[in-house]
Amino acid sequence: MAVTTIQSNNKLIQFTRDINREFVRENLFSPYMGDDVTAIIRRRFELKNGGDQVNIPMVTKLLGNGKSTGTLAGNEERIDNYGMRAWVDFLRHAVATTNSEQQKDSADIFGEAKPLLSDFAKERLRDEMIQAFMALPSESAPAALNSDEGQRVNGILFGDSTAAQKNTWLADNVDRVLFGNALSNHFSSTTIATFTSALSVVGTAQKFTATTVGMLKRRAELCSPKIRPFKTRNGYEYYVAFAGSNAFRDARQDTLINAANKDARAREDRGMDDNPIFQDGDLIYEGVIIRKVPEISVAIASGTLIGGFTGWSALVSGGVSGRIEPVFLCGQQTAAIAMARALKPTFRKEDDYGFISGTGFETAYGVVKMFKKHAMYIPNTSTLNSNSSAAIGGGLASLVQWGMVTGFFSAPVDA
Repeated sequence: MAVTTIQSNNKLIQFTRDINREFVRENLFSPYMGDDVTAIIRRRFELKNGGDQVNIPMVTKLLGNGKSTGTLAGNEERIDNYGMRAWVDFLRHAVATTNSEQQKDSADIFGEAKPLLSDFAKERLRDEMIQAFMALPSESAPAALNSDEGQRVNGILFGDSTAAQKNTWLADNVDRVLFGNALSNHFSSTTIATFTSALSVVGTAQKFTATTVGMLKRRAELCSPKIRPFKTRNGYEYYVAFAGSNAFRDARQDTLINAANKDARAREDRGMDDNPIFQDGDLIYEGVIIRKVPEISVAIASGTLIGGFTGWSALVSGGVSGRIEPVFLCGQQTAAIAMARALKPTFRKEDDYGFISGTGFETAYGVVKMFKKHAMYIPNTSTLNSNSSAAIGGGLASLVQWGMVTGFFSAPVDA
């Protein structure tokens, strides 16, 4: 029996016009961005009328003893102040097609241009915020400012920094850094470790847990200058810790943190839906809100974030257990976004008599981790716990990150 077969050109092919786009995570820093001085990430708009850099003034609290009946004239205290500069750069991107390609298109691929560009801009700002949190403070303009791809992240990018620059940053911020679960990992007596040697002693058990959450918070409470809590309610202070997927996993699996969130958080009404033990969400422990930002874990490997991100390969095999992840414990004014031009759509004009269509966007901004030039203190052993320091070095100055404690913890990938 002869069976008729359908020649390939006659086979029915159904095309759907519904296009599936790759998932783009919302910017998980967004709830902590704001225009007020109380925000963790503060938006600044001074450059909307022009300029390529903005000066952000900062002052520290008064430290003098004051007078009772003694002479006050001539004994006034100097206000310690500093101006931190932030530079802005442009970000532009676009896609283009021709009429002939649109004629062939069965699903209006080019119609996805605007949402794709919107996703790109959101991803870029999120990734640059992560880079800024990890960058080393610098009073100089960004190295790639106004280059072909530009550099909106201020400071020295961690992936581009030298060993000497990392060591300087650690010495400048010795009381607002934590390696693993022991202060002695980076500081002993009057000796400050090198960055590499501090990483090298972070062992397998030195993860982001209840113990290290408490230690990070105490760094914020006891360091000088003080880190202002994200918020204060009824005499209680709250900070926010941004952690990658692996560090967040370790915190969630910690017995004390797990029990505190399972047993002490609301269950009435839809409480179970909001409880992070049953549904993924922020953890809370000892006044620290722990927020997961998966891209912090992604940043450890090289070239895995958009924009030619160089990665933090120094952390891949940094500790005894190998892979290290940073956790950023933040108070108010940790970072700033200097906005010069809001995001606006752009369109191609060199259109070859209307044959080429192009759409894009343009914006200009700068992202900076807040820092202050401060009198350099080398703490004694008790300083890291008591906030008592003795200035040495004849008025030498250090660049101190203003609103953040940076932790480095063992965070192996899932086996």
